[in-house]
Amino acid sequence: MPEDQAAPTPLTLGYSSCPNDTFMFHAMVSGRTPVAGMRWDVIMEDIEQLNQRAFRNAVDVTKISFHAYGQLRHRYVLLSSGAALGRGCGPLLVAGQEETRERLSDPGNSSTRIAIPGWNTSATLLLRLYAPHLKREQLVEMQFDRILASTASGEVDAGLIIHESRFTYQKHGLTSIVDLGEWWESEFDLEIPLGGIVARRDLPVELIRGIDETLGQSVKYARSHPEDSRSYVCQHAQEMSTEVQQAHIDLYVNDFSVALGEQGERAVRGFFNAAEERGILPRYDGPLLAHELSDLG
Repeated sequence: MPEDQAAPTPLTLGYSSCPNDTFMFHAMVSGRTPVAGMRWDVIMEDIEQLNQRAFRNAVDVTKISFHAYGQLRHRYVLLSSGAALGRGCGPLLVAGQEETRERLSDPGNSSTRIAIPGWNTSATLLLRLYAPHLKREQLVEMQFDRILASTASGEVDAGLIIHESRFTYQKHGLTSIVDLGEWWESEFDLEIPLGGIVARRDLPVELIRGIDETLGQSVKYARSHPEDSRSYVCQHAQEMSTEVQQAHIDLYVNDFSVALGEQGERAVRGFFNAAEERGILPRYDGPLLAHELSDLG
């Protein structure tokens, strides 16, 4: 680079420390699949914290819950790559006793307290679609990794779990009372959209498309060279065992993570349509995905 040419300003890039995210983004942020002239300022936070950054318009490119993205479609555009979407990977509602299922399904019962991993998570939107009678005050927000212990201790009656908690809840003496992914698939015959990668709409269109292509390459590289990202994944996986890390990656990283394609896009639109019809999300008729953007921006 010439001495008088300034280095490019980094773009802020947000994703979580969950194994599926660190696995997918490793090649991209380590320079194995670079965007020409691009540098990244990585922000690694819990998914609801990333959602809140996006609500503040405080991040350029970020992982986001599809529920949050449904509220921010006018401000961010969805990339085709990097999504957590599929079948058999939805959130679970767990409890210490089977009778909670009956109490949950009773519209007249307003005393059941359910821990949720954030109001704007896709898990919470699924719960609201499944049980529309639930009141806001019945849903107790907490960080996802606290939910199992809070449910097991009786602080709440049930917990809505995501991420690696799917693989460890039984160790806490809890049972799954509703698989919301299974419910969604049987009700709508669509894959369940959990999280996606979005970019600010005020970024140049060609830059957005370049980021999208590069992320797709990063996911492909990770799947072809899983050993390259192993230490990076382990570094951020806290006390998670390597077996749980791999199960997490296997569950959430698939062909839809490389590119949504028509089938994945149909699932995303179906998710938003269901929420719009029930008044949970506002209507939005503009372009949703990066490849739909006009070259004029």
